Amino acid sequence: MKYQVDENGFFGHYGGTYVPEILYNVVHELQEAYNPIIESEEFKTEYRQLLRDYVGRPSPLYHAKRMSEKYGCRLYLKREDLNHTGAHKINNTIGQILLARKMGKTRIIAETGAGQHGVATATVCALMGMHCEIFMGKTDVERQHINVERMKMLGAIVHPVTTGNMTLSDACSEAIRDWCCHPRDTFYLVGSTMGPHPYPDIVAKMQSVISEEIKMQLEEKIGRDYPDCLIACVGGGSNAAGTIYHYIDDERVKIVLAEAGGHGIGSDYTAATIHCGTEGIIHGARSLVMQTDDGQIKEAFTISAGLDYPGIGPMHADLAEKGREKVFAINDDEAIYAGYELTRMEGIVPAIESAHAIAALKKLSFNPEDVVVLTVSGRGDKDVETYLKNKAMAKEYANF
Repeated sequence: MKYQVDENGFFGHYGGTYVPEILYNVVHELQEAYNPIIESEEFKTEYRQLLRDYVGRPSPLYHAKRMSEKYGCRLYLKREDLNHTGAHKINNTIGQILLARKMGKTRIIAETGAGQHGVATATVCALMGMHCEIFMGKTDVERQHINVERMKMLGAIVHPVTTGNMTLSDACSEAIRDWCCHPRDTFYLVGSTMGPHPYPDIVAKMQSVISEEIKMQLEEKIGRDYPDCLIACVGGGSNAAGTIYHYIDDERVKIVLAEAGGHGIGSDYTAATIHCGTEGIIHGARSLVMQTDDGQIKEAFTISAGLDYPGIGPMHADLAEKGREKVFAINDDEAIYAGYELTRMEGIVPAIESAHAIAALKKLSFNPEDVVVLTVSGRGDKDVETYLKNKAMAKEYANF
């Protein structure tokens, strides 16, 4: 398992634990506790039961026939958009809330960008009767107001963050500040494969149910348990990590990720960290970061609130550096076009995050027998207004 995390929390030379002194003990406590808890039969039994009966897993693996014909391959969509709460995020929040409860924590905090992790966190807190506070950039509060109202309905307190460009990175920073003030009773429920060790490993393991199911479903559908190509969008990297987890060491499987190019990697308006980032520290881990020459974090820009992050999880930084992942920067117009394309060709409205993955299909060449699995990480209900405002970007779909 040459691509997995080591005992010190590093993926290659990325990862680790870079936290304020006040958080050292609480992070160390989590490092010591998480593996024994999540490997216990008690945890596994409850986690699997909730995934089945509450989340609605397994999520379907759907053969997209019209899109297959267009792109000259056998395209299957892993339908994480059909999970309870509408995205892959619930897989992780179910696992982490069980972990928090076992550790005796009584207060849950989380960051969110597009709002799907915030909704999933508020959902499991309502389920478990735990206090929940969500930090969300004011910009995202405005463009994802339906998810904000969902969080409030579920009983969460939503804190609009007004620092920086008021998006996901700023929400993460504010959540960490809060954690520093309440280290004893608070569990920071991180939404992606980012942050100090052990969060990248915890989130990847909680999301690995995606690739676990892909293996079983492919065996059933095509008689083998691996695809020729896996495709997913990547911001912090949680749905991508889950999609590839059980295939990382299988060199037969090509891994393709789509990050948010914004207005283009040659502009100042992008969130394509793997293309534009350099090695640095962000939110407790060493990874690739979009930063100035003197180490100040740059503002990320993309039409997608869930990919609007100036870093990347250390797992993906390592995989990209080693050449295990092929990463495309998908610009805003390409993502909007791809979202309309899937909607009109398969009757599936994807989250704009997922639309970035769909847009990667145009950048690849396939043989007719190639089996391609693409993860639709979330549904597009939350993004309908954004789709409509930017409909002209869809070119031939502009009149729809």
